[in-house]
Amino acid sequence: MTTGAISPKLLHLAWPLVLGNLLQTVYNLADMFWVGRVGRESVAAVALMFPLSWMFVSTSIGITAATIALVSQHVGAGDERRADRVVAQTVLLTLVVGLVLAALGWTFRVDLLSLMGADGRVFIEALAYIEIIFLALPLTFLFFAFRASLQGAGDTRTAMWLVLLSAGVNVVLDPFLILGWGPFPAMGTRGAGWATFVSRGLATAAGIGILLRGGFGVKLHAGDLRPDPRILRKLIDIGYPGTLDGWARSFAAVVMAAFVTPFGDAAIAAYGVGVRLMSVTWSVAGAVGQATATGVGQNLGAETPDRAGRVTWVATGSTMALLGVAAGICLLVPELLIRVFLDDPATVSEGVTFLYIIAPFWAFFGGTMVIQGAFRGAGQTKVAMALSLLSRWVFRVPVAIVLAFSLAIAFPTGHTFETLGIGVEGIWIAFSVGGFLSFLVAVAWFRLGRWQEGVIEDDEGRASLAEETAVEDSGLDVDD
Repeated sequence: MTTGAISPKLLHLAWPLVLGNLLQTVYNLADMFWVGRVGRESVAAVALMFPLSWMFVSTSIGITAATIALVSQHVGAGDERRADRVVAQTVLLTLVVGLVLAALGWTFRVDLLSLMGADGRVFIEALAYIEIIFLALPLTFLFFAFRASLQGAGDTRTAMWLVLLSAGVNVVLDPFLILGWGPFPAMGTRGAGWATFVSRGLATAAGIGILLRGGFGVKLHAGDLRPDPRILRKLIDIGYPGTLDGWARSFAAVVMAAFVTPFGDAAIAAYGVGVRLMSVTWSVAGAVGQATATGVGQNLGAETPDRAGRVTWVATGSTMALLGVAAGICLLVPELLIRVFLDDPATVSEGVTFLYIIAPFWAFFGGTMVIQGAFRGAGQTKVAMALSLLSRWVFRVPVAIVLAFSLAIAFPTGHTFETLGIGVEGIWIAFSVGGFLSFLVAVAWFRLGRWQEGVIEDDEGRASLAEETAVEDSGLDVDD
């Protein structure tokens, strides 16, 4: 990404990521499709649990963002051996964090569902699903660590094949485990959870083998798995804003899902289907954002910040154009898209309204995600976090409260503010408002140019590659 024409290089790097993320989206859509064959309550349960499970998974966002930033900048600087050490410490850190969060989620699973307002049959189906998802959490964390390591090195194709393996196994297993095809009992939403567990396990095993073998830009050395406080501290320092960013996004999704709950099962199911359709656009924009992060990181490592800026603008414009076309197609056949998942008249009606309000703003959601990827590639994860906070907690959640619910807020001055209370459509409008305003802020912030310094210049005791090799050959620890 440091030389040559930007567009073909970006396309070469991005298309496996786009395909990989679309496969990941198929992974999620398959769950929703087959669960939809069980009933509306099951669809509502999976829809309600998606943001909750993502709230736990999003902890890995910070670690993987730091991994991509450090690996890509070390590779851009020609320091592959140090990139390998970052990979090993990433694997170590994600495994520990994944195990801790899985234990916490399993312990408090009933309380979490109650806080989200799940009850009746929806509660039972949601609990059956989320229990298995928590068991799969450490595998999911390791899977994301492998992808980030390979992406930082510029090998997006191998990362794509890992996703293909995971998604393919999940899609095949879903009908057998959810509906009870063949010798398997019908497990409903629990079957969707077990399909995820098995597919993640196989992909994780493949990822371990790939990194141990090497030859894919980075390599996992068993000796590097000893805790290295300096690299771990670097991963945490760069990554914790990304983790807070993920929490802010996922917790906002939990809150928005809880906002939808009082409007009934049809609204919840429509929200679940609508968000799954939106996730197709997010998967494209997120993939281009990851490619942009690699391009920006490698160019900052190579000390070509102007080119890093050009990579960002090319990626942003292309993504917005593509998502604009996708939104137009979606607006032409909204009923058809909703009925693919659930042929329930009330759900279809609410889902069509969802798409009419939100789809025209998909390009702005995507543009913001690409610019956030550029900030992450530069190691400016705090800026990416700030954009997420603004988008969700300033521009989205308050707007949803004001528009959707009938409330009277009394101020000490004696004045009273009454919200509009237009119903669940107010929640859909809040998504659009947040997407548009956050894009304007992201563009303005990036144009300030304060992201151009990178994050590897101040590594303590950084030796040349030749010096490190000489030390390693002598049998000593490099950092000593």
